[in-house]
Amino acid sequence: MIRAANRWWIVAACVLGLVCSGGPVNIFSFGVFLRPVTDDLHVGRGVLAGAMLWTNMLAALSGPALGWLLDRFGARPVLLVGVVFFAAATAMQSFMTASLVGIYLLFVLRGLGSSGPSPTTFAFVVSRWFDRRRGLALGIAMSGVGLGTAIIPPIAAWLIGAYGWRIAYVGLGAVILILGGLPILLFIRDPSEEERARMPHLAAATLPGVGLREALTGSWRFWAMVLAFFLGVVALNGTLTQIVAMLMDRGWKLQAATSILAASGLAALAGRLLSGWCVDRYHGPYVAAGFFTLPMIGTALFGSGLGQPAPLLGALLCGLALGAEIDLMGFFASRYFGLKAFGKILGTMFGIFAGSTGIGPYISGKSFDLYHSYNPAFRFYEVILVIAIILFVPLGPYPYPARHRAASAARVEKATA
Repeated sequence: MIRAANRWWIVAACVLGLVCSGGPVNIFSFGVFLRPVTDDLHVGRGVLAGAMLWTNMLAALSGPALGWLLDRFGARPVLLVGVVFFAAATAMQSFMTASLVGIYLLFVLRGLGSSGPSPTTFAFVVSRWFDRRRGLALGIAMSGVGLGTAIIPPIAAWLIGAYGWRIAYVGLGAVILILGGLPILLFIRDPSEEERARMPHLAAATLPGVGLREALTGSWRFWAMVLAFFLGVVALNGTLTQIVAMLMDRGWKLQAATSILAASGLAALAGRLLSGWCVDRYHGPYVAAGFFTLPMIGTALFGSGLGQPAPLLGALLCGLALGAEIDLMGFFASRYFGLKAFGKILGTMFGIFAGSTGIGPYISGKSFDLYHSYNPAFRFYEVILVIAIILFVPLGPYPYPARHRAASAARVEKATA
């Protein structure tokens, strides 16, 4: 391990780790593999979508356990073991056959493998190293998911075109191990005792915040956030995972359709940075409401059936919201519940979130199988995005603001007393 003197190197390692995480590999490459795999194995799109649904349901159960492991052992061992497991499970997808049991088993293994090198783990790393600039640091780190969405699906499409879908899965496994694993091995670590003593938000004998039980039962905010993010990811994943197949149904070539999905990844990269910058300056729930408005427009553009530039604009708008979502989740967990049980709380929140990532693709797949159109699903997504926005607005002020802001507020209150 190289001991990085500058903590921003740790953020850079988080970016590369998230490039090869479950979002880009499992979710957003799903649409690239959808038609080649289903055409070759002669199974319906709903079969793979159903496998993804149950995979993410099971992965959701690992969220609290992941949080416990992070609080108990730190991020580095969790990440190192997780990235090796994830790489192997992804390569094993090359053995997929038309057997329903086999498909589900392989998807479950890959879903569980992605639990270790997940946004929860990387958000845990960043939140312990940063306080005042936490929003920006989280935004930069989580931009790896957007960057991965721009990079991984085109790599998968190229591998499929050149070598077939089976070799493409093996290639993605190698990418995860090298591009994702090496930066983790070299740079990611937890603060030493000496470094903790120099960080005001970690220096206290007891970290500020509430425990997991209090977060779950002591306030409605936890469940409001969980439901809002849950609904958001259903709509976003249900739309973005179908872009490639939907455009190919309209006569687009695989590479051209994948380029539209890649554009959503670049937009997600911008969304991460922009949302991180915004929450350091503006009230987070209002920032979230603004970002969740964007995919309502994007989904409507996809449903319209219009030609270019409508698909590109739709992908960009959905990508911006995708970029903000995980960043906001980590930020909200730290500001509303503190760092005392941050790993457990964010792990539980992200576990529920991860469990919902397969619901949207399943709804979209069934919509296509039943109606030969994605529009019924898209109309449903418009409704649930409105509900998500309504849930964000009344969350209120942060119980655990940044230390410098809390100190400033205390000085103002003392001066006016």
